[in-house]
Amino acid sequence: MAYTASSLIRIGGGSGQALWYYSSADTIADANTAGYFNDAANILNLNDIIMTITSTGGTPVLTHAYVNANNGSVVDITNGVVITNTDGD
Repeated sequence: MAYTASSLIRIGGGSGQALWYYSSADTIADANTAGYFNDAANILNLNDIIMTITSTGGTPVLTHAYVNANNGSVVDITNGVVITNTDGD
């Protein structure tokens, strides 16, 4: 699948850094592939944090990642840290 601009929402930030929320039916492996966020190159800054809600086989996956490269046309984010969830009740 592909990046969807309307799914990338700026939550806040300052001093050249921002916190973003991104939701997609794509897997995190898709979203953290270099080039996935290219259409957002003009708004994503180096080290911006992106909280992603992606899907693996229909199961939501929450990941915190950050922009580790943006040359103005090609954007790459880190693989990120998956936030695990347990529900013991």
